[in-house]
Amino acid sequence: MSDQHTRRDLLRTISASLAAWRTLAAQSAPYHPKALTEHEFATLRRLADLIIPADDRSLGALAAGAADFIDFLCAASDDMKDIYTGGLAWIDEQMHHRHDGKDFLAASPADQTAFLDLIAYRKNASPELNPGIEFFAWLRRMVADAYYTSPIGMKELGYMGNSAMAEFHVPKEAVEYALKRSPLA
Repeated sequence: MSDQHTRRDLLRTISASLAAWRTLAAQSAPYHPKALTEHEFATLRRLADLIIPADDRSLGALAAGAADFIDFLCAASDDMKDIYTGGLAWIDEQMHHRHDGKDFLAASPADQTAFLDLIAYRKNASPELNPGIEFFAWLRRMVADAYYTSPIGMKELGYMGNSAMAEFHVPKEAVEYALKRSPLA
């Protein structure tokens, strides 16, 4: 099986799960992890909160259910679950070695962010950090996807949904931008 085929299968699983997830998320009951252990899920929640924290514009990734969505996808795909269980275990192992036997959750917030600063940038690539750099890049994309497809993320973007409009006008700025870059201008 090629990487392309595997990626396509994973995307198909993600999109098929999205509708089911939104139905489940609309219920008011608290979410309980379906694929990850309690510790893995708590670590995922902390990471999601560090990636898209609550601020004055938005409630953040936790309120949007980003970790819940990722766990839900892990329950639907063994490949996805392997990515997250492996990546979260790698983070805990690295933190354990760097911070007196403490896993990611037990480390101080300053130690957590200092470690994430190491794996957040490809410029820090090394044989030791490469697995974490790849996982954290994957995790950031998934947290952002989960966040911006949630009602909270869509509200932050000002997305009004697929609705009928009486008229549509292309914003003047968009036309000017396109014309400046056009070879015909």
